[in-house]
Amino acid sequence: MKKLLLLLCAAGLGMSAQQAAAKVDAAEAGKLGKELTPVGAEKAGNKDGTIPEWTGGRKQDGALSGEFPHDDAIDGEKPTFTITHDNYTKYADKLTEGHKELLKRFADYKMNVYPTHRTVSWPKAIYDATAKNATTCELQGTDIPNNCTLGFPYPIPKSGAEVIWNHRLKWRGESVRRFNNQFIVQPSGDFQATKILEDVKFYYASIKNPKTMTAGNGEFLRYLSHTLAPPRLAGTFILVQEKSGSGDDGRAAWLYSPGLKRIRRAPTVQYDNPYEGTDGNEFYDQVDLFNGALDRYDWKLVGKKEFYLPYNSDLIAGNKIKFKDLIRPKHLNQDLPRYELHRYWVVEANLKAGTNHTFKKRRMYVDEDSWNIEAVDDYDNRDQLYKFQEGHLITAANILAAATVPELIYDFASGRYFITAAFNEDKPVDETVNFSDDYFTAASVQKMSTK
Repeated sequence: MKKLLLLLCAAGLGMSAQQAAAKVDAAEAGKLGKELTPVGAEKAGNKDGTIPEWTGGRKQDGALSGEFPHDDAIDGEKPTFTITHDNYTKYADKLTEGHKELLKRFADYKMNVYPTHRTVSWPKAIYDATAKNATTCELQGTDIPNNCTLGFPYPIPKSGAEVIWNHRLKWRGESVRRFNNQFIVQPSGDFQATKILEDVKFYYASIKNPKTMTAGNGEFLRYLSHTLAPPRLAGTFILVQEKSGSGDDGRAAWLYSPGLKRIRRAPTVQYDNPYEGTDGNEFYDQVDLFNGALDRYDWKLVGKKEFYLPYNSDLIAGNKIKFKDLIRPKHLNQDLPRYELHRYWVVEANLKAGTNHTFKKRRMYVDEDSWNIEAVDDYDNRDQLYKFQEGHLITAANILAAATVPELIYDFASGRYFITAAFNEDKPVDETVNFSDDYFTAASVQKMSTK
């Protein structure tokens, strides 16, 4: 009898674990496109009328290359009010901890708040695939999406890890090439600049040839960066074959160093290892606000709440702004960002016992309409707010997508801040490129490095 009870208990625990990671049923999935948008956001506005109803977002428009972010109907608006060092406590319940720290520290820091526009939209193929994923896609542990194809995998999330996978697997085009300008800014305003050319081919979020993610078959993109400047870093290549899973089953990466003149496997392109050329101001898993294996953290879905965060940030991302216009001592030029009130999923990542990371806790703010992480509060092992990440959301009407350009990392210990993903003075993102699979291999990079 005792053995039978143990077996029954074990079976019950197994069912509970399965349910915790299970897909939603047909009735719940049926909310998509009705009270929920096709990707799972609340379609209705808020009670105060300060967040409008989602009515479809932007219509597709524009060429696949040569298009800087712009929306003529929004870009000329004036702020409705400004949050400042002197009045921020009045708005504290709708501010991230990072923004409150910036407002408290710096008398000249401000946040210009504009009318809210829900401009995010996605291609119909993404909507259709997302609806199917709702009833088929599961998450094994924290790092293995299973039976997911093309669309957002978890439009009705039940865990924090599912929200983060929605962010990681979002549609961004078929293949892209972009310039990524980075600036390490000292408290004085002096800065170091780095220019990188990035190429990406998407496998999971590819409308033309989507690749289903299953346990054991989870490659979802390939990435290659080529550092162009400054001279001391020029000629560095980083190659990544991005996969679900962790450890040896997850991300595969290679690094070409011009000093060594050869490409080698780079197991350190992960977690809180410093990204090459950033002097420790950005970790590999801070790229795109969060980018890497989830296995070192417990992921808690706190809930959804309204926050003032960067949105419809065409001005700061476009070619009317020069790099020198962005940079000011101690913080970004706050005349440029546009902040709006939107609803965000709040996800907390707490470091697991027996693992290690510079950040003991990370609180992430994920936009309900785009599934983009837009801000992260990063806490050190003394439970002090150590860094704050801020992404400025743009909508790309030419492919119907959304991304954060530029991204900021504020270091509250050193007083420095870091700007990345800026392309204001270069060509905008090129969505017409077409890369072969062989382009993203170590042999290919070795050949490129000798040209």
